[in-house]
Amino acid sequence: MTALKNDTFLRALMRQPTDYTPLWLMRQAGRYLPEYCATRARAGSFLNLCKSPALATEVTLQPLARYNLDAAILFSDILTVPDAMGLGLYFAEGEGPKFERPLREEWAIRDLTAPDPHDHLRYVIDAVSEIRKALDGSVPLIGFSGSPFTLACYMVEGEGSDTYAKVKTLMYSRPDLMHHILEVTTKAVIDYLNAQIEAGAQAVMVFDSWGGMLSQAAYLEFSLPYMARIMAGLKRENDGQIVPRIVFTKGGGLWLERIAACGADAIGLDWTIEIGEARQRVGAQVALQGNMDPTILLTTPDAVTTEAKRILGSYGPGSGHIFNLGHGISQFTPPDNVAALVETVHAESRQYHVGS
Repeated sequence: MTALKNDTFLRALMRQPTDYTPLWLMRQAGRYLPEYCATRARAGSFLNLCKSPALATEVTLQPLARYNLDAAILFSDILTVPDAMGLGLYFAEGEGPKFERPLREEWAIRDLTAPDPHDHLRYVIDAVSEIRKALDGSVPLIGFSGSPFTLACYMVEGEGSDTYAKVKTLMYSRPDLMHHILEVTTKAVIDYLNAQIEAGAQAVMVFDSWGGMLSQAAYLEFSLPYMARIMAGLKRENDGQIVPRIVFTKGGGLWLERIAACGADAIGLDWTIEIGEARQRVGAQVALQGNMDPTILLTTPDAVTTEAKRILGSYGPGSGHIFNLGHGISQFTPPDNVAALVETVHAESRQYHVGS
């Protein structure tokens, strides 16, 4: 593999000195970019886009052609794993992802098995390899998966939800069945992320998008322990290089200290917690990734610049900060506002790394 020309992101994840604060954006390849929309239209559907390694490579690289970002992230979807388990993923127009066969019966839950990523998810692994080659050492490539709990939410509900009543009912009335889903899904995620690492992913991230809607007791039973098992089961090195791990629980600010102890190298933060306060709470234990409210990108370049400066100042001097949004970028974001963000973070952050 080609040596990295820009490893700032990887060094920041390991809390090593950097010249500036690196930046990438959750959902950076998405509908706010006209070139992405054109490729998606050519693909015919979102799933076709995900399942074509060539097209997934194309859209992964699009934001890097526009912006001086410090990492690429694999273009895929967290729901590829339950789809590979046979639940029948499809996307209803304007309604988001749905499953044809959600887990509602005990026999279906008991029959659940972890897929072989080299077989049922070959298209993702091939995409990782193609993207890594296409990047040619310019920036690192991030692989990812959903967390076991977040995947279980979709698998039981059959679609997104505001209340998650079905999965919570199962969780509280039949915790044995819920734990079975989580155990099988944990094995699937470990196998999936390790396959991505072997194919060339240089960092990996676990998205616990729905963990924050749990009570503390439920989070500590049904979400965090399974992410800790994933951290323990991942390949630590590939090609002689450490592969850093990031976990992100949206709404997880209450449990930062516990998340910091799960074995990850970095914690993703949403915008509901002040990043300077988060840094005080976790100390030098982990790096922090975040945490601008993505809604700010709908405003003006000046407003974006002001908020980016504020977040950088809140984190303060030293390494260990990867600038990002507190959630995925909105499809209605003006591309010029993203340019303002990237330029501001790279220019204004250097003052916090002098002598580091």
